[in-house]
Amino acid sequence: MKLFYTLALVLICTSSIAQTTILKGKILDASDSFSLPGATLRLEETNRHTVSDATGTFEFLGVPIGTYTLTVNYMGYQMYSQKITNNGQQENLQILLEPLSHSLQEINIIGDIAKGQAKALNQQKNNSNITNIISSDQVGRFPDQNIGDALKRVPGITMQNDQGEARNIIIRGLSPELNSVTINGDRIPSAEGDNRNVQMDLIPADMISTIEVNKTLTPDMDADAIGGSVNLITRAVPNKQRISATLSGGYAPIRGKGLYNGALVYGNRFLENKLGVVLSGTLQAQNFGSDNIEATWKDFDGRIGMSEMDIRKYDVQRIRRSVSLASDYEFNSRNRIEVNAIYNWRDDRENRYRARYTGIKWDEDTQSYTGNIRRETKGGIDNNRNDNTRLERQTVMNFALRGEHLLTSTLDFDWAANYSKASEDRPNERYMQFQQSGVRLDQDLSDMSRPLIRDPYQDYSQFALRDLSENHNYTSEDEFGFKANFRFPLSVIRDQKGRLRVGTRLRAKSKSRDNIFFDYEPVSPLGAMGSMPLEHWSGDNYAPGSQYTPGSFVDKRYLGGLDFSNPSLFTQKVNPEEFLAVNYRAKELIFANYLRWDQNITDRTSMIVGARMEWTKIDYTGNYVENEEDLIGSVNNKNDYLNILPSVTFKHLITQDFILRAAYTTSLARPNYYALAPYVNSIPDDTEITAGNPNLKATYAHNFDFMAENYFQNVGLVSGGIFYKRLNNFIYKYSDLNYNREKFAADFPNVTNPIPVDDAGQWSLVQSRNGDNVDVYGFEVAFQRQLDFLPGRFLKGFGVYANYTFIHSKAKGITNDDGQERTGLGLPRTAPHMFNGSLSWENNRFSARLSSNFTAAYLDEIGESDFNDAYYDKQFFLDANASYKITPKLRIFGEANNLTNQPLRYYQGSTERMMQLEYYRARYTLGLKFDL
Repeated sequence: MKLFYTLALVLICTSSIAQTTILKGKILDASDSFSLPGATLRLEETNRHTVSDATGTFEFLGVPIGTYTLTVNYMGYQMYSQKITNNGQQENLQILLEPLSHSLQEINIIGDIAKGQAKALNQQKNNSNITNIISSDQVGRFPDQNIGDALKRVPGITMQNDQGEARNIIIRGLSPELNSVTINGDRIPSAEGDNRNVQMDLIPADMISTIEVNKTLTPDMDADAIGGSVNLITRAVPNKQRISATLSGGYAPIRGKGLYNGALVYGNRFLENKLGVVLSGTLQAQNFGSDNIEATWKDFDGRIGMSEMDIRKYDVQRIRRSVSLASDYEFNSRNRIEVNAIYNWRDDRENRYRARYTGIKWDEDTQSYTGNIRRETKGGIDNNRNDNTRLERQTVMNFALRGEHLLTSTLDFDWAANYSKASEDRPNERYMQFQQSGVRLDQDLSDMSRPLIRDPYQDYSQFALRDLSENHNYTSEDEFGFKANFRFPLSVIRDQKGRLRVGTRLRAKSKSRDNIFFDYEPVSPLGAMGSMPLEHWSGDNYAPGSQYTPGSFVDKRYLGGLDFSNPSLFTQKVNPEEFLAVNYRAKELIFANYLRWDQNITDRTSMIVGARMEWTKIDYTGNYVENEEDLIGSVNNKNDYLNILPSVTFKHLITQDFILRAAYTTSLARPNYYALAPYVNSIPDDTEITAGNPNLKATYAHNFDFMAENYFQNVGLVSGGIFYKRLNNFIYKYSDLNYNREKFAADFPNVTNPIPVDDAGQWSLVQSRNGDNVDVYGFEVAFQRQLDFLPGRFLKGFGVYANYTFIHSKAKGITNDDGQERTGLGLPRTAPHMFNGSLSWENNRFSARLSSNFTAAYLDEIGESDFNDAYYDKQFFLDANASYKITPKLRIFGEANNLTNQPLRYYQGSTERMMQLEYYRARYTLGLKFDL
């Protein structure tokens, strides 16, 4: 490695001998002074070209003194050409581009919708790798509240929902843990306790300037993104004063309550434009809920029936808040620093009322089902924070300091340091459950997609107290990162542009989950459920159907008001089985170096070749628990491994607007935190073991991509591409129902006090394991364009946005509980078909869009057999929005989400066997936006 950096230093010194200077400046929209990223700039007398960055800034390094013709090409804007004399002082150029609509008054080519598309498509066109870009202007033209809802418009992306909002991202059929999410290039930690997933519904859409989806990686990018890497770019400092405010209100019919949203942006430059500052803030307060039924299916010796069923009602208040600061200071044209900070926090206050029919068995003598009925209220303590609800506060923050320096006319250096933290806090969460045992439960399975248990038992005096508890769950993950990059000209082909980049990267991560759970026993009996204050729920207007009538539940205010701290009223007992096995500590250190060489082979063909080295060191500690409650001791595991990740990317311009791209890249995905934690949880009474697997290997992928794109100068795109991925050592949930002492000794050599696993193989084990490999391949096509070729002013106002993705996968190395390989399985969470479409219309004052999103059903989780496999069912969403400019600075807008009342649905094994069916109904919003 020392030799590598020595060679780089020699090349730097050699390349800086010539008498060269720098051309530097910024590309702006002439009508509003907004920066224009992704512009193509050329010095026509040479073969030099460059692209403006996210702030519209461009630079030519190592330009000999002389006079040149500078041209700028930007889709949707007039071509720019000007003579530039490079005398060593041209480092603050300001280039203003005129929209096409200014030259063609009879046609509104570059309206508000098209203007947002232009910014995105210009960046996408000029990126060296395969990407999809969404600008803030585009996000604002879709009715999306959070980043997840905006991302589902991108080709090849589908989202898994939670409470009606997009939360977990799936890119090209690969599950969330196989993708990465960053803010301004810095990895976002996860607020969830067991995985690496980033909650996309945590960040409001209006806090982000640009969303960049990288579907192929270059060596300077973090390698842990097999499906893709989503980079969220926050607002940059404006070029002049900007004040923007948004205020809206809405209605959620699911609970008949209101939705309230507000956002404010202020930005300006000071100290003779050296200092720039932009402050952003948003607040979203929404009151809604969901109606949900769930079932678990079992084969009762040839009779298919439900072994458990839930009827649930959720009442939710979701408050999303976000503040951000972006600041830069330009010491001079060659040195600048940036400070960026963003803090997001979301409070979910939830009450859940659940009727559960459980322990269901088939009685051959009576030819009927029998089981237990439980009625549970979920809430929280009565204080200002919880307000009788279960409070879940998730936060994510990122603080970053960056510097950009032109050390010489041919040497560019940048660096960055950042600290990120995510957490989830659930304090004073309470449950109160009553049960009636041994009752007859007749099942109506005439429609297994909406199964029903007929419950005639509404005598609440027969329900006895079963559980009364309070818990406090806390998860946190933080990461410190540092990176440094050098860039300088290096070409081996005469008169062709070439650049060499070298860099280093450090990421230090830590994660912990600290849960505690208490059971409470009343000193004096509370009595039967019938003696409690109750809330009645008839089931009228219940979204899955009014035939579901669960009855009454204990009032959330009664539960919240119980004084558990008073020993004369309640005795407290720690319940270890609820938290001992799930608590863990994790530390990871990731150190990377890379080499990236960009070389133009001809005027139309360019190449990127390089490699990345990532060394990972882990230190995990979990608990060894017997019978779910006895802590035998802790188990520690340390490990380290090295990955070498080569890649090569080609880009060929058939014309300036018709582009071919091809890439071979490698990438990896580290196992989920809790899957790696070396915990062991044994339950001798049930002869069961659940365990982590510290020997899991990171999944390593070989990726092949080919893409053809044709861009339209009046803002549009038609593209098509194919891709193939070979994933080695993919991870799946393994079940072994014939576990014995010999297997245990081999799997857990660090456990010094082995549990009494018998030799007869009567135990069961659930654990994450590595499969052999999986092949994923597919294709995607996309089309978007303003239909300005149609006759008449009205028809010219229409625009179309559509994309379709097909994915197929085939997995090897997945075994069942008998150790036999299961065939015909694909990679879990790989949706075979995805479609996005929208039709828009706009003129100078009015714009409207109707948007749709479809995802086909796919395997979500592999069970012990095909009967137990869980599937995520197909979804189709229809959304609409419109806006009208009252004045050039004031806009009124309306939005409607989920007009199809699309439920979240899972099924078990076969599509008719419903596992979960949850409805959210539509949402409606009306608001004003002011932009100065």
